[in-house]
Amino acid sequence: MTAISIKTDDGTCPAYTFEPASGGGAHPAVLVFMDGVGMRPALHPLAQRIADQGYFVLMPDLFYRLGSYTAPDMRDLFKTPEVGKAWFGKVAAVAQPAMVMRDVAAYLAYLDAQPTVKHGKLGVTGYCMGGRLSFIAAATFPDRIAAAGSFHPGGLVSDDPGSPHLLASKISGHVYVAAATEDANFTAAQQRTLDDALAAAHVPHTVVEYPAKHGWVPIDSPIHDAAQADRHFDALKELFAATLG
Repeated sequence: MTAISIKTDDGTCPAYTFEPASGGGAHPAVLVFMDGVGMRPALHPLAQRIADQGYFVLMPDLFYRLGSYTAPDMRDLFKTPEVGKAWFGKVAAVAQPAMVMRDVAAYLAYLDAQPTVKHGKLGVTGYCMGGRLSFIAAATFPDRIAAAGSFHPGGLVSDDPGSPHLLASKISGHVYVAAATEDANFTAAQQRTLDDALAAAHVPHTVVEYPAKHGWVPIDSPIHDAAQADRHFDALKELFAATLG
């Protein structure tokens, strides 16, 4: 793991890069979008495990516009509604999709300049809020993104004219979306709507519901599910092997 900084239109974004433990040569790139809790050590082994599948992983701090901050304890966010409302309201203001997509252009430029990154298309994956951003990135940069994973996402489908699912026709890569059970932010009906939108746009895709609660992947989550987290790594391995080589 290497800590770096990337210059964006709005400032300087702290980020981390991860490479396969085995090393050797150049690797396809994978961009990892963190969840709404923020950058913290618990996310590092997640990114490293993806890297060890044979990829150069870049994980930027999407909340860099806040300045220096400490990510809250996930148990407080889950147990205390007031804490969660205050935190998510604050970070939502600094990680609007349009802001993050501007930043993605800088992330791509950084990756293109790295000698251990294979030129060409890359993969993205994201968690919770990051899952929504991963989907939007696939639609915003279809010429660069070959595959997008989205795990326990929220906000992919709404009645808003800017709902992400309406961007399906702009996506040219493969999409894998894994929903959580009993998730008010991505209901069974919304899953069907997303599936229908991707099918109508002829996007190769999977929309599936895992038997786990929202936030099951990060190891510091109070509802972390190790078995379903492993399933998520297996799904990414298959997705990226099929699209990135």
